[in-house]
Amino acid sequence: MQFNPAEYVGLTAGALTTAAYLPQVYKTWRTKAVGDISLIMYSAMTLGVFLWFVYGVLLRAPAVIIANGASLMLVGWMLKMKIKYHGRDRAKKREPKLP
Repeated sequence: MQFNPAEYVGLTAGALTTAAYLPQVYKTWRTKAVGDISLIMYSAMTLGVFLWFVYGVLLRAPAVIIANGASLMLVGWMLKMKIKYHGRDRAKKREPKLP
């Protein structure tokens, strides 16, 4: 695997865009609150990132593979938390509020 200057730009871009998911993943993991997170958005994002990863593998493009592999783990984790905690958020909304 040989890196040229364009790969360094791609790796930097990938690191920044992947890191952008970290605050949301951490907050969701900590609070388990997923009510305001869109299931459709994270489903589409997970599929899209997976396809970018496959594209990178087919082209043997390290920056695309690394960035989308890491992003896939994060958006996949978010999707898993959304599915896992979705029922819990709905139940909380139905609980009567005490005076």
